[in-house]
Amino acid sequence: MSQPRSPVPSTLRAWGEALVTAAAGTAVMLVVAALGLWAAGAGDLPGGVFPRVVAAVVVMAVGGSVELSGDAGFLAQTDAAIDVIPLSVTLAGSLVTAAVFLRPLRVRAVTDVRELLGRVARTAVLWLLLLLLLAAVARHTFTLPVGNGIEQDLGEALGVTPRVGFRADLPPTLGFGLLWVLAVLALAFLVSRKAPLPSRLLHFQNSVRPPAFAMLLVLLGYVAIGLVAGLVTLLTQGHPAETLAVLLLGLPNLAWIALGLGMGGTWEGHVDQAIGLPMPHVLDQVLRSKGVDRTLDMSSIARYDGRAWLLVAVAAVALLSAAFVAAVRSPVRTPAWRHAVEMAVATAVTLLVVGLTTPISARYGLSLIGIGDLGGGLGGQVSLRPHLLLLVVPAALWGLVTGFLGSLLARHVRHLPGDVRDAGDDVRDAEARPPDGGR
Repeated sequence: MSQPRSPVPSTLRAWGEALVTAAAGTAVMLVVAALGLWAAGAGDLPGGVFPRVVAAVVVMAVGGSVELSGDAGFLAQTDAAIDVIPLSVTLAGSLVTAAVFLRPLRVRAVTDVRELLGRVARTAVLWLLLLLLLAAVARHTFTLPVGNGIEQDLGEALGVTPRVGFRADLPPTLGFGLLWVLAVLALAFLVSRKAPLPSRLLHFQNSVRPPAFAMLLVLLGYVAIGLVAGLVTLLTQGHPAETLAVLLLGLPNLAWIALGLGMGGTWEGHVDQAIGLPMPHVLDQVLRSKGVDRTLDMSSIARYDGRAWLLVAVAAVALLSAAFVAAVRSPVRTPAWRHAVEMAVATAVTLLVVGLTTPISARYGLSLIGIGDLGGGLGGQVSLRPHLLLLVVPAALWGLVTGFLGSLLARHVRHLPGDVRDAGDDVRDAEARPPDGGR
């Protein structure tokens, strides 16, 4: 009789795959953040602080909290805060994490619930350990000079030498970091046609995966368009370092706001003084205000640049194309009204995520008994937040209309192999197939 195989090698392999997944996602985020910060000039920061700033940006990219602090003694007042998600870093880490996680499962037809939860749990645990290390590194304090000679000596004697710093706030960082990795892995199964599901969930794949995959294409398509526009700007209009920094740190922020604006969404905010967060000139024109919020929508942008109405046309083409793709990937017997409802839900959820990930709030100021602001006048505030209701409701209407039209356009197109079958066929095939794909 053959001896049963030891579970130790398979356990070690499972932990190894989880480690590779967590490490790959972390590594690509570190690389993208480092390149973006280097382009922004952070490589010139004193005291070898650059790696700590990179770690802080990665922490923010997964929803973690980085607190800014200031201390200038009893005669000075400081005020600093930052709340922004560098979505270029987030997107790069998400794509790599999802791809590496799904790779060992690509030959499966179906997976066991316990095995799937085990894979997710191992990946989450190792990811949290790496995030804990990043959070420990993401802290530093700068001592800022105030004048020269007697002014500096006087400041030190009075205890008003200004210091500013940052540190990762551990509990919310680990909490939101866990939500991030779980959301990434869940979305990977939502959009991938080859990712194996437990047999009891196969009934839902034909209604969820096609619209989810279609909306992912929309988001990535907008990023690709923004990348092309950014590269053209980099080559033709100068300021290559600043442009490259925007591409490597905040390209999806701008691209997905453009998607929301084209669909009739609304943001509010203001920019009272440049504080090192570059943005397109037209946005700066609309939002420039001394502490008074302004509305950012299609009409306000069009007052400064009539070409802004092209965003509506781009959104229409993108969503209709997405609806067509979703219909082609769905069973042929799916009625048009169902396509419309599925696309309405998918579009509304997508724009809700866009709204929740694109707010910006940043301020920095230092007042030292009239001696002047930090950095010779550097100080100000940028604020931008969406009206979620005015973003989600128009998105649902767009999805409803384009979903119906996309279904009509796809009626005479041959559907992809395997999509014309019903979920019962998939379940029967999965149950007849060995769990390891026949290897």
